[in-house]
Amino acid sequence: MSRHDLSIIIVDDLQFSRIVVKTALKKAGYNGVRMADSATEALRMLEEKPADVVLADWMMPEMDGLELTDKIRLRDEENGAYTAIILFTANEGTEFLVEAFDHGVDDYLRKPPIPEELAARVNAAARIAAMQNDLLETSRQMESRIRRLEEVALIDPISGAGNLRLLTQELRAHLLEASSRDGGVCLAMLVLDQLDDISDKHGLDVEQEILVGLHRRLRRTVRPTDTITRIDDNVFAIIMHHTNAADYREASLERIVVSVNQRPFKTSAGDFEMTASLGAYYYKGSDKMISAREIMALAQEKLGQALANEDGSIES
Repeated sequence: MSRHDLSIIIVDDLQFSRIVVKTALKKAGYNGVRMADSATEALRMLEEKPADVVLADWMMPEMDGLELTDKIRLRDEENGAYTAIILFTANEGTEFLVEAFDHGVDDYLRKPPIPEELAARVNAAARIAAMQNDLLETSRQMESRIRRLEEVALIDPISGAGNLRLLTQELRAHLLEASSRDGGVCLAMLVLDQLDDISDKHGLDVEQEILVGLHRRLRRTVRPTDTITRIDDNVFAIIMHHTNAADYREASLERIVVSVNQRPFKTSAGDFEMTASLGAYYYKGSDKMISAREIMALAQEKLGQALANEDGSIES
C-alpha cells in the first residue's frame, strides 16, 4: 500500500499539535489524513471510515490515549480488523512504555515529534497493520473452511469452533506426522474461570455469546494453521503442531492467556472481565508414540493442575 492510499487519523485536543503533525505527514506524502479534537470524535471517524494508523496524544481530557486504544482494540475485535496505534507522550521512564504496550499500543513518539522520525514510524505502523489484516483475512478463510466442515459434523454449533470429533481426527494426524518426522504437537486446554458463575446469573444466551467471543479471540491469537475446538461446556482445546520440535515456545501459551484476560467480553448483558486457566502437554516426535486419547488425558491433567494452582493460570 502506497503512502497516498493510507488512511490516518490524528487525535489531539490541541489544534496546534494536530496541524503540526498533519503538515509533517503531508510533506512526507501522506494525503489521507483526518484530524480529531477528541477520542470520541476519533471513534466516530473510525465508524465512518476505518483507518490504517491512529496517532493519538496520551494525555487528553475525558478519554486519554490508553482508553482510546482499549476502545479501538475492542472495535477491531468485533470487526475482524486491525488498526495500528501510535501514542504521543511526554512521559519519561520504561514503566510508561510497558503500560502502553500492555494496552495494545504499537509504537510511541516523544513530543514534539521529529518530522523524519514521524514519517518513518507511521510507515512502519502501516506495515504492521497490513500484515495483521492479511493474517486476519487468512484466518477468515480458514474459518470459512471450517464452516464447510459442518457438513460432516465436525463443528461445535454454539461457538463455531471444532468439536471433539475434529480434535481427535486432527490429533491422530498430527501425532503420526510428528512421530515420523521428529516434529512436535502441543495440545492446550483452556477454561474461563468465571463462566459458570456468569451463566448461572445471566443465563445460557449470555454464556453462548461469551463462548462465541472466546473462539474469535483465540482465532485471532493463534496461528491460522492451529486447530481450535470446544470439547466440553467450558473447555476449549487448541492443537499447535510444529514440523521441528525445537520451534515450540511456552511463550505461545502465555500469549493465549494474555489475549483472553486483556479485555472484557462484550455481551447483551454488559461487558464481563474474564480470566483463563490453561494446561498444556507437548509431545516430541522423538519420544515414544502416544495416542490422541493419551495426549488429551495428559493435557487435561495439566489443566486440572492449573485450576488448582493459586499463583498461576498456566501449567505445561
